Parts: sequence; structure tokens; C-alpha cells
Amino acid sequence: MPKIVITLPHTIEENEAKLFLAMKLFEIGKLSLEQAASLAGFTTRGFIEILGKFKLPVVDYAPEELEEDLKNA
Repeated sequence: MPKIVITLPHTIEENEAKLFLAMKLFEIGKLSLEQAASLAGFTTRGFIEILGKFKLPVVDYAPEELEEDLKNA
């Protein structure tokens, strides 16, 4: 896996930067839930809880798909 080196301002801790990077990469679909949790240093369950605190959806499910699925249930 490639590694990067980033110099952070003293106001941002490494853990915080990893968490926000993981959340963003998950949000845009570049990482799976498990990959993002690992990058952030959390269990999958812990990462899901953090996503909830930031009001980020765990599942990308369009309202139209939900309506269609409910009709077909």
C-alpha cells in the first residue's frame, strides 16, 4: 500500500486527520466501510457510530430505490 507524508498544523492531530480522510474517502465511494474504519483506526461498528455523529449515511440508498423496493416487497 502506498504511503504519504503530510505535515499537519499543530492544531490538528494525526488521529483526527486520519479520521476525516477516512470519512471523506468513504463518503465519495473510494473506500469501503471496512477499509475506511481500518484507515481511521476504528472497528467497523465504531466507525459507523462516528459516521452517525457526523450525520454521514452508512448506506447510499436513493429514495427512488427505496420506493421501488417497497412496492415490490
